[in-house]
Amino acid sequence: MYDWCINVTIGLLVCLTPFCIPIKLRNPRLRTVRTWLIVAFIISLFITFTPSIAVDGAPIHKYGEGKIAYYSCSSQVMKLAQFCPKDERYTCVCQNPNARASMAYCYDYAYSTVKYSMLDLCATECDTTLTRQDFDEALANYSKFSRDISHDGSLSDDQFVDFPVKLDHSQMLLYKRSYDQVLGNYDRSIYYGGVLILYWLVFFLGVSIINWSKFIFPHLVKRMVDPYTNWLRKHLFVPATAGLRKTNEKPFLKVLDFLVPTRLETASLTGFFILLAHLVTKEMHYVDGDPIFTSKGRAFLRYYAVRTSILTSSMMPLLILFGGRNNVLQVATRWDYSSFITLHRWISRMLVILITGHSLFYSLYTSDFYELASYDYIRWGILGTLSGLVLCVHSLLVLRRKYYEVFLLLHIVLALGFILGAYIHVMYLYCLWFYHFTFAVWIFDRVIRIGRLISFGFPHAHVMLLADEALKVVIPKPAEWETIPGGHVFLHFLRPSCFWQSHPFTYTISPNNPNEIVVFIKVKKGVTESLYHYLQTHPGKSVSIRVAVEGSYGEQTPASRYNSAMFVAGGNGIPGIFAEAVDLVRYPSNQKVRLIWVVREYRSLYWFYEELLSLKNTHIETIIYVTKPESYAHLDEFNLRFPGAEHEVSGEETSLTSMPLMSYGSSDSTTAEQVIDKIHRELSFITFEEGRPSMDGIVKHTIKESEGSAAFITCGHPVMVDDLRAAVVANIDNESHKRVDYFEQLQVWA
Repeated sequence: MYDWCINVTIGLLVCLTPFCIPIKLRNPRLRTVRTWLIVAFIISLFITFTPSIAVDGAPIHKYGEGKIAYYSCSSQVMKLAQFCPKDERYTCVCQNPNARASMAYCYDYAYSTVKYSMLDLCATECDTTLTRQDFDEALANYSKFSRDISHDGSLSDDQFVDFPVKLDHSQMLLYKRSYDQVLGNYDRSIYYGGVLILYWLVFFLGVSIINWSKFIFPHLVKRMVDPYTNWLRKHLFVPATAGLRKTNEKPFLKVLDFLVPTRLETASLTGFFILLAHLVTKEMHYVDGDPIFTSKGRAFLRYYAVRTSILTSSMMPLLILFGGRNNVLQVATRWDYSSFITLHRWISRMLVILITGHSLFYSLYTSDFYELASYDYIRWGILGTLSGLVLCVHSLLVLRRKYYEVFLLLHIVLALGFILGAYIHVMYLYCLWFYHFTFAVWIFDRVIRIGRLISFGFPHAHVMLLADEALKVVIPKPAEWETIPGGHVFLHFLRPSCFWQSHPFTYTISPNNPNEIVVFIKVKKGVTESLYHYLQTHPGKSVSIRVAVEGSYGEQTPASRYNSAMFVAGGNGIPGIFAEAVDLVRYPSNQKVRLIWVVREYRSLYWFYEELLSLKNTHIETIIYVTKPESYAHLDEFNLRFPGAEHEVSGEETSLTSMPLMSYGSSDSTTAEQVIDKIHRELSFITFEEGRPSMDGIVKHTIKESEGSAAFITCGHPVMVDDLRAAVVANIDNESHKRVDYFEQLQVWA
């Protein structure tokens, strides 16, 4: 337990007391203060109740040169001669005056800079209180009475000596080098683990400066179009690693498809891997004539077993933090969740390799593995290693996408086995601190998630089946619940068949009621398919279902800081993009805001029709690209664009009950043209284009028309998103020398 943290925890609890009064805080600043106080209190609570065995271990406490000297000198002295009975062996070097004299000389010669540390070690290890005068007297006794017994045949092996034993200088230095490799390896490994964490802290500091500067210093950022800055952004910060693929998976051997990181993510991971590989082998060598390990192979097996275990342990808290929804680094850096998941995924693979190496090295080092496996801590270590290996295999992209619910459940169970197995394995092995805080990070994420669910409440949502096999979920929200334009929530449908499952969805504010949020869901497999069939059995294809909402997550882009903001959505990516575009025009400004939506066919508009109509009185310039305008299938669903209500647009009745509508697969072009003409008239404030848009053309046109800087914000089909990214990269160093930035709202992590 960290005693100092008790006062901090009590202080935070006192500060939180006024916020515990059951009143609704309408001031957003007060709500923010309350949120951060709760977070700080939970963190402080975890630190306060750190087990004593973890407090006394790494990384705060290491062996240090003094303790290494103690073990090195005592091992050498006790090996040369027998000063005390075997039951007094561990206290003999401090309590026996002759053994103490030899120890003092070893310290004075081989460890002169820390020679008086022997006094502290005698107090802690042997419960013997000594002063500096005692040390100096022991050193003087060595000079007067020490004898060389290496060639003295008068002493038997079990005979006690009553004089200090003379130590060989070369042997003292040999023991020093040997123990520096054995025990110093622990200390260096802890230090190198800190270097790995520092690597990411420095990286995140740089990311934070870049991302926050776009909010805090927008005018400065707009002027940063020099060749050096543009080169960095064009070749490092914005593009995909290679080619166009980033959000669209890369095929590999059919079953090993994978998501390609951005070039910045790849560079950071590559740098980390190189640093990790270097630190695994750094300052590792065999001491010729080693008195501890007679075999060079066994020595290296032990060294690498220790190094890999401690490096893995040091990274575990950050690994779990990267994978959590409530990641404080995400708030600090304004980096999106999918980027942290990318780091989590690739670093976990590196750490599983390390921990597997650790298990293999120790297995080969041990002469009798079956006897060793009889110990509980070894069995728990085996459980952790196997859990990590299975985690890597079952997290393949093809399995995540095909069996997502199974993947999610197994991932939680295996991750728990991985952490718990490691926790118990190292409980008495000097590294518990790392795993205590790994568990703390994992539990913290769960506590905050439960808190978010409770704070939102469990309201009844109106769930409707719309055209184009889409679900519309209208959810009343608490008045104090803050929305994030472009943000997302994790939604639970509290039905017996699926209440434990949650899925992420972007949301918008209802155009009819600002106290409601609207989630649009494309019917696929699993939960959405069961809801689809459930709604088919109800009148009006709508029903009230109790839901739980966890969120809101995500960060709003700095699009408001640019002269022009181009929002590009594809298919189901429109809700978040729409919400952020609408939020930009809430207040009068000279900013030019455009919204482009790419859809397959006209009936794809129906499920988002009400939201499109709400754009009529805004200054958002909206363009809809219909890539297959000749597709007339399901145009008869036109009447379903306003489910459960009659609507009028510009004084005209929106329903087409007076005209014959097509059935599925009909090719009645006259009726189709009537429907499309009706859409054009109702949405006359929107420009319709037929065919696929040129992303490069959109980018160049936006830059040309912009009075200064331009921001491109996108979410949609991975291929479209990747094309837009490539187009922005190609135009970063444009002839007009205008600042161009790219922001991606597509969260691809499964």
